[in-house]
Amino acid sequence: MRFALLFVLSLVPLGRAGSSDFFTPQHRVSGIGVERDDISSDLLDVRTDRMIQSQTFAIMRDPQALNGAKRITGNAKLQALFKAAGQRSGFPPALIEAISYLESWGDPKAESPSGPKGIMQISAATARSMKLKVAIATRYKVTREKVAVKSASGKTRYKTVTHKTPYTVTLRDDRLTPDRAIPAAAVYLAGLEQKFGGRDWAVFAYHCGAGCVGEMLELTRQARGIPKDQITVPRMFFSSSPAWNRELYQAIEQQMQRDYSPTYYFRVMRAEQLLALYRSDPLAFETLFNQYKSDFVAAGRAPHRLSVWLKRDDLVFHSGDDIRADLGKRLVRALDRPEFFGYRLNIAPDSPANLESYSQASPSAIGTLIYIAFETRRLDEALHPKGEKYLPLPVSSLVESEDFARQLGQHEALAHTSGQVFDVDYSGLPPGELECLRFVLDDLGWDGYLGFIDEGRDNLHIGCSPTTRDFFATVFQEAVGKQPAE
Repeated sequence: MRFALLFVLSLVPLGRAGSSDFFTPQHRVSGIGVERDDISSDLLDVRTDRMIQSQTFAIMRDPQALNGAKRITGNAKLQALFKAAGQRSGFPPALIEAISYLESWGDPKAESPSGPKGIMQISAATARSMKLKVAIATRYKVTREKVAVKSASGKTRYKTVTHKTPYTVTLRDDRLTPDRAIPAAAVYLAGLEQKFGGRDWAVFAYHCGAGCVGEMLELTRQARGIPKDQITVPRMFFSSSPAWNRELYQAIEQQMQRDYSPTYYFRVMRAEQLLALYRSDPLAFETLFNQYKSDFVAAGRAPHRLSVWLKRDDLVFHSGDDIRADLGKRLVRALDRPEFFGYRLNIAPDSPANLESYSQASPSAIGTLIYIAFETRRLDEALHPKGEKYLPLPVSSLVESEDFARQLGQHEALAHTSGQVFDVDYSGLPPGELECLRFVLDDLGWDGYLGFIDEGRDNLHIGCSPTTRDFFATVFQEAVGKQPAE
């Protein structure tokens, strides 16, 4: 992962430095935000790999990830089914296996609340197109009760009333039988590959549906800057932004809000790699699995990346005195030049005396903030070359003491006692700028550089990954050296 990071940085086109009126870092990540409009094939390969690796969180945070790998790779019957299905259909067994891992963790009886069932999580409509039998019958539960009725003369008498309550029973459901579901899914995937002309599009269509992929494929073909011989899912995903191929961008956003389908191909690729890891080194797989457990969630899935990256040992600032004693060590003052750095401090401490202390964070957190503001402003200026004015991002929280964090009572407040996170209040941002901010956060997040979560109605809680802290700390040091004189 560290090699991939350095490779991306080495590809930065220094000629596109941006306006001299605001801070432009020399240490940058290529292909982010506005620079998606000329992403090279080499850089696309790097971004695709980073995207695949970043899906580790989505997979390994689930408590069933470990048992699912054991179930799928250790079941001889399932392995024989995957192999035979691949030979019959021509679709790679490893991909069929990876899809079953993501869809059901290898559980033949898995049922989704939305309807799909079985090891391959097939909907009833898709099952029919696969020629799988799903037979359901209506039965009736008969109950009788005595009810009191009055006669014309006013006397009470009782009569028996019969109630018939309908219910359904499953007579046969091939989706729950791996011997039928796995071969049918393999043939279906092979058909999708033939229909759309690519294995990546077939995998995408398995999750999003053929109609969805037909639309996305056509938008990709029509998009500017995409070579005709490179109409792939990664090209689709990384070749749009709010300011570039906007129609394609909006279609991707719509599908992301629906069910994250545009990321499914990358997730399947990572699932294939993880199952291969489990086969070759189960202990390494288990170690990785344990790394994605949250220190703050007793059971279930980690809610977001920051809950995995931050550990209890990171929460070191218990009081205001701890923060004041740390200045110049783990914490640095935020650079307060809104027009130059693209953000402004809007800190509201528990008392005016703590304003200076709470205007600090780690160098990596401040560097992350500076970098996000830089990329957001560049993209916003491309989206509105003659339109709305860019507003510096309002920073509502940096480091906080544990005492103050507990007073606030916000779910993520204790994370601020690490000095590694910050909050941006977007309630007053113009809609276009907010769109650019969210896109930049997603873009950096998809490559594993940072994590973020909405906190409340109008607040974003943001922090970089442990593996990129050195990079963002370097951005901070560069900013210190470039800030204009007072």
